[in-house]
Amino acid sequence: MVALDRHATSTTDIVVDLSGVWKVYRQRVRSARVGDLLRNLLRPEIRVVEALRGVDLTVRRGEVVAYAGPNGAGKSTTIKLLSGLLAPDRGRVRALGMDPVRDRVQYVGRIGVVFGQRTELWWDHPVAASFEWKRVVWNIPRPRYERMLGLVRELLGLDDIFRTLARELSLGQRMRADLALALLHEPEILLLDEPTLGLDVLARRRILSFIRELNREREVSVIVTSHDMAELEQLAGRIVLLHQGEIAFDGVFAELRRVLSQRRVLTLETASEEAPLLVGAELIRTMPGRHEYAFDAARFKLSDLLEQAAAQAEVLDVETHRAPIDEVVADLYEHWLKASPAAQPGSIMTSST
Repeated sequence: MVALDRHATSTTDIVVDLSGVWKVYRQRVRSARVGDLLRNLLRPEIRVVEALRGVDLTVRRGEVVAYAGPNGAGKSTTIKLLSGLLAPDRGRVRALGMDPVRDRVQYVGRIGVVFGQRTELWWDHPVAASFEWKRVVWNIPRPRYERMLGLVRELLGLDDIFRTLARELSLGQRMRADLALALLHEPEILLLDEPTLGLDVLARRRILSFIRELNREREVSVIVTSHDMAELEQLAGRIVLLHQGEIAFDGVFAELRRVLSQRRVLTLETASEEAPLLVGAELIRTMPGRHEYAFDAARFKLSDLLEQAAAQAEVLDVETHRAPIDEVVADLYEHWLKASPAAQPGSIMTSST
């Protein structure tokens, strides 16, 4: 694992500290056959899923951390632990010097949480009603509330939807309102789980821009999960990659690219419609006269590939660039999968009850 050097970091600057954290889920597995109905009731099979396996993680004040990994890697579980929604089975979770579960009342007043697939808005009420409800229930002083409300309404463009029923909002409008709602009490830590899920390009750009501005102006620490690596690279300098509940990489995006892949994309325009066959390059997509390949620059020289292409067809134009970060990480996930083909998301045991 590639890790950042934090020996010089003062403990007062650390806002999140996970030490040896394990989280295990137990899920009932039921057979669909009618003949197994009695066995399902008396001796159910239990799948044991180790969502987190000894995770150590620290986040500094004012830091933006991208938290990524394939489905089932443990991203959402970590966010729920830091939100106080779950407690670890082993290990220690501390944020802002508090235990998110034991110190929940005091703790939640200092963090903001947004889940991309859920909403805190009152479904059959105007957006404004949810904001006023939070001011009263959370006992946010009126001057502080008015200051933050003015900020989020302007930067997230809420004026047009502030009196609209939550159930009538588009997904992008709802996400902007949820993000604004999470910020009314001026949190020190912002936890974002897939905050741009399903949004169009314009809505995503607006939300990402706001998060960057919030971090820069107010030094809010941000932990954000997403499957869109290009989006995470825009937002965060540091990325933590999970694999089967363990941290497999912790560093900056540039280091991730350097260490994990020399993948390049080669595009050829040829006089013939058919794609040349290049040893050392994988044909990704082709259309008449235009062909795109992927290759490992550490193993195969571009000049050799071009020589092969020229021997098979008249080459009219050549373009090469680094692979998008999404492809780099997808290659990594595929490598992990091939390296542990026998690995399963959970083990099965039979209950004796």
